[in-house]
Amino acid sequence: MNGEGAAVRALYYATAAGDGLAVTASQWLGRDPETGQARALRPCRALPMDRLVEITAEPRLYGFHGTLKAPDRAAPTAPPSAICSTRSAGFAAGRRAPSRCRALRTRLSCRASCALVPAARRAELQDLADRCVVEFDEFRQPADEAELARRRAAGLSPRQDELLVRWGYPYVLEQWRFHLTLTGRLARRRRTVGDCGDCCASAFARLHRPAVGGAAISASSVSPRRAGPSSCWRASGSAADGG
Repeated sequence: MNGEGAAVRALYYATAAGDGLAVTASQWLGRDPETGQARALRPCRALPMDRLVEITAEPRLYGFHGTLKAPDRAAPTAPPSAICSTRSAGFAAGRRAPSRCRALRTRLSCRASCALVPAARRAELQDLADRCVVEFDEFRQPADEAELARRRAAGLSPRQDELLVRWGYPYVLEQWRFHLTLTGRLARRRRTVGDCGDCCASAFARLHRPAVGGAAISASSVSPRRAGPSSCWRASGSAADGG
């Protein structure tokens, strides 16, 4: 794309196609990320259908995923396809998917959205995210003053501000938390949040112990003028069944 500096790219952790978690998530969000095709939302007793459509609209746009390297803009000196280069493919091909996280739970995040998170932190996931941030940093355009101000308006700790200046995003390295987003931002009304949380928990309880495993690293190139990401490369790893 030209005006390519406007291109926004990210690295994601995606569940394997056909995995029980992937299927349930595509039913929850109403979109199959593998094909981009819409799916009928599964009804939830706790919420009317129009409300369910509303709260899943934002994550539906991108499909079910966990962010490893947050979206950033290409450096002026980097070609728009840099993140899809041989080096990117080699990075993915040289890494197995982290071993299976046997239990996920629904959680309300600090930005008042529901997500699936591991019941316990996993060093392998943390290492993968750290490497994504560090090894692809050269392709990133440094944040300008407007971006820094926008991020700081959220109220950052001194360490988060340090990370923002160095890596362009405050929630990286030890500040990063793996999560698989299920809803957009929710109104901060107790009943609304509670009903949405109950609905999420009910939808994924069908898996008994939803787990992350058999996943893939995906690179996406997103234009602000286009709805949704396009996968540049995707490298799968066969996950061992860990605890």
